[in-house]
Amino acid sequence: MNLPPKVTERAFQRLAEINDDANIRPLRVAVAGGGCSGFQYEIRLDDAAEDDLILEQDGQKVVVDPVSLPYLAGAVIDFTDELIGARFVIDNPNASSSCGCGTSFSI
Repeated sequence: MNLPPKVTERAFQRLAEINDDANIRPLRVAVAGGGCSGFQYEIRLDDAAEDDLILEQDGQKVVVDPVSLPYLAGAVIDFTDELIGARFVIDNPNASSSCGCGTSFSI
């Protein structure tokens, strides 16, 4: 059985900063074909669908669609704030290689 992805405390905290109490939207993490390595991550605020996996903490939600779930099995969704910029990042044990920017990968 594949392990679901995990979301770090730091990622949930950043999502809470992005959202306000009047408009709380889930963070959607998906995998699509494309990018320089074959697959790419799509990360955006989006409503949850009925068949999404919902990862929740303190009212904040990260959602993953069933098609993307096998590609994200055991992955860790985090937030980083470095000199090159602040962004959500994914540490994916299923990726055999990734591009320099970290948004696309191959399996």
